[in-house]
Amino acid sequence: MTELGRIIAAEIAATGPMRLDRYMAECLLHPAHGYYATRDPFGRAGDFITAPEISQMFGEMLGLCLAQVWLDQGRPAPFVLAEAGPGRGTLMADMLRAMRAVPGMAEAARIHLIEASATLRAVQRETLKDHAVTWLDRVEDLPEAPLFLVANEFFDALPIRQYERRGAAWAERIVGAEGDRLVPGLAAPLPVAALEPRLADTREGDVVELCPAAPGIVAAIAGRIARHGGGALIVDYGGWHSLGDTFQALKDHAPCDPFAEPGAADLTAHVDFEVLAQAARAAGAVASGLTAQGVLLERLGITARAQALARGLSGERLETHVAAHRRLTHPDEMGHLFKGLAIRPAHAPMPPGFDDAA
Repeated sequence: MTELGRIIAAEIAATGPMRLDRYMAECLLHPAHGYYATRDPFGRAGDFITAPEISQMFGEMLGLCLAQVWLDQGRPAPFVLAEAGPGRGTLMADMLRAMRAVPGMAEAARIHLIEASATLRAVQRETLKDHAVTWLDRVEDLPEAPLFLVANEFFDALPIRQYERRGAAWAERIVGAEGDRLVPGLAAPLPVAALEPRLADTREGDVVELCPAAPGIVAAIAGRIARHGGGALIVDYGGWHSLGDTFQALKDHAPCDPFAEPGAADLTAHVDFEVLAQAARAAGAVASGLTAQGVLLERLGITARAQALARGLSGERLETHVAAHRRLTHPDEMGHLFKGLAIRPAHAPMPPGFDDAA
C-alpha cells in the first residue's frame, strides 16, 4: 500500500468507511502525497496526454474562438483571460500566440490560472515566463470583470459521489479497508432528494454520479460572464445526463484499479454536461448545445491550419503531425468522446463552432 493508502486506511479504521468524493479528493490533492501534489502527470513520460500536448493546433483553435467572442463583444479592455486546470501551461501559451494576431487583445488580457498544485504552478511559471500571470486556488476568486475562460479536462477531475439504485432508494459507493487493501462497497440504501427525478429514468442497479462541486464552479464562471461579459469554453469527456459507472484510474497510459495505489494514479469520471448547462443558465448566462470536439475543431478551421503547418514538414515529423490531427478530430479517437460546451451572456452571439443552445 502507498503511504497515502496507509493514511486513508487509518482514517477508515478510526471513523468508518469513506465516501468516494472524499477518497478521490485525498488521492488527487492530499498536500503531501496527492497525485497532483507530487508530479507532473502530463505527456509521454507521465500518465496521460491531453489535447494541448498532442498539438499546438488545439490551443490555437480555442484561442481564435475566444478572440472572435472578444471582437463580437466590442473588445473589452482590460479583461480576465483565465484557465481552470491549466496543466503545464501549454494551452494558455498556444492561445496567447493565436491571440497576438488580433490587434489589442493580448495587451488587454490579464492572465489568471486556477491551479491547486504547487508542482504544476512551477511548470506553468516556466512555460509562461514571458507573461504576467496571477495564480488562484479557486474559480470563485476570479475578479469581477469581463471573463474569457477555458477549461480543458478540468471538470473530469472533480470528486464525484456514486449511487446505485435500490428500489426507490440509493446505495452510495463508499471505500473501506480489508487487511492491507482498500476496497469499494455500498452504504445502506437511503432516499436521496437530489436523485428523486432520476427514479423516472433509471432501473434497479443503475448507477448515477453526482459531482457536488461542479454547479457552484460553473455558477461562479457564468455569473461573471452574465454580469460583465465574456465567454467560457469547456472541453472534456462525458455526455448529457449521467448514467453508469464512469469512475476510472489511469497510470502509465493504461487503466488500473482506482483503489490499488492511492495517490499514484490519476482518478477521473465522465462529465455530465447537462448539470453544467443548467448551472450556467441558473446564473443568468446562456449555454450552447453540446458539440463534439472533432466537429468543433473542424468548424474552427483546424484542417486548414493543419495543412498550413504541414507544408514545412516531411518524413516522421509529417506523419506525427497528421496523426495528431486525426487524434484530435476523428470520431474513433478524441473527436466524439470529448465534447465542448460554451457559455455566453444573453446579449451576445454564440461562440463560433458551437451548436445553438438546446
